[in-house]
Amino acid sequence: MKSIEEPIDKQMEIIQRGADEILVEKELVAKLKEGRPLKIKAGFDPTAPDLHLGHTVLINKLRQFQDLGHEVLFLIGDFTGMIGDPTGKSATRPPLTQEDVEKNSETYQQQIFKILDKDKTKVVFNSEWMSKMSSADMIKLAASSTVARMLERDDFSKRYKGGQSIAIHEFLYPLIQGYDSVVMQADVELGGTDQKFNLLMGRQLQEQHGQKPQCVLTMPILEGLDGVQKMSKSLNNYIGIADEPKDMFGKIMSISDDLMWRYFELLSFRPMSEIEGFQQEIEAGKNPRDIKFLLAEEIIARFHSEAEATAAREGFIAQFAKNKIPDDIPELSFDAPEEGYPIANLLKDAGLCGSTSDAMRMIQQGAAKIDGEKIADKSVKISSGTEGVFQVGKRKFARLTIN
Repeated sequence: MKSIEEPIDKQMEIIQRGADEILVEKELVAKLKEGRPLKIKAGFDPTAPDLHLGHTVLINKLRQFQDLGHEVLFLIGDFTGMIGDPTGKSATRPPLTQEDVEKNSETYQQQIFKILDKDKTKVVFNSEWMSKMSSADMIKLAASSTVARMLERDDFSKRYKGGQSIAIHEFLYPLIQGYDSVVMQADVELGGTDQKFNLLMGRQLQEQHGQKPQCVLTMPILEGLDGVQKMSKSLNNYIGIADEPKDMFGKIMSISDDLMWRYFELLSFRPMSEIEGFQQEIEAGKNPRDIKFLLAEEIIARFHSEAEATAAREGFIAQFAKNKIPDDIPELSFDAPEEGYPIANLLKDAGLCGSTSDAMRMIQQGAAKIDGEKIADKSVKISSGTEGVFQVGKRKFARLTIN
């Protein structure tokens, strides 16, 4: 077995970077002192076909373990995905179909190897062992915990106290996630801070099966573009790793200067000493925009290429720094009712906003413009004969003709 030569203190410095909590840290140090490659587990339910940068926080940490010489076990929860992770949910989640699971699992594997070393990653599916479990085996697993223990979990407790239903099968989710650690003999399991209960269940079940309990490392939930709520597609504040380079660049440049440092810590592979140097440069008077350029280019190069990252930067400078309207914006025409075309409906129909409520919000924030002039009234109606460049935010343009 290959031994790990990196000094313990150096390993811990890298492992601790960005981490919210390590349970139990002294146990992790003891495992590292054994000098063998540790089995590092992280599980992902294939609930959606595409990953965003929020998902990559864990995957980045896996890559750091991988670079230290440890064994990465990327678990795709195809079995648990059909149960539906109840974490943070106020209602029972609808289970995924087998077809959804297979399709999303395939997409996951295509995307994760933009970060992980494929040759050093073992992809496993928990259906490999869970589908072989008999009814008696499942009852035995269910007997390893209590309802009282399950109700210690915050989201279950809130639902129970609030009179909201909790399906019996939802109690099985943390048990199965914990049992995965038993089968895989994981040394360390990674998860978001919202997964702490499930991760600790793995420790409990490993001890019950006579194994040394895994250490738990939780990573913070990455804030989305708004800097407040977690990155989420449903909140439309996300950066998808499959987004076009120019869109990724624009979104990254839109984050606040304060949030930039959070993204550097959790998403960049640059040494923290270098990032601290960037902070000192800004304190000395450097434009934060120039440092943000480096972050955007690094992330786009990871998921696309260095050439595309450079092109995205040049395009951004041409479009925004020089206030230049892109040459390739869509040209659309619409027929207006006699009373005029409601502006919110027009922005939605032109593809500049996802919904009329989104359009209303953008107008209220002063982010919607016609020929560079802010739209002041969200109830305005655009009359026939109007032509102009309609803009929402810094990246969405369309040349519209209203007949």
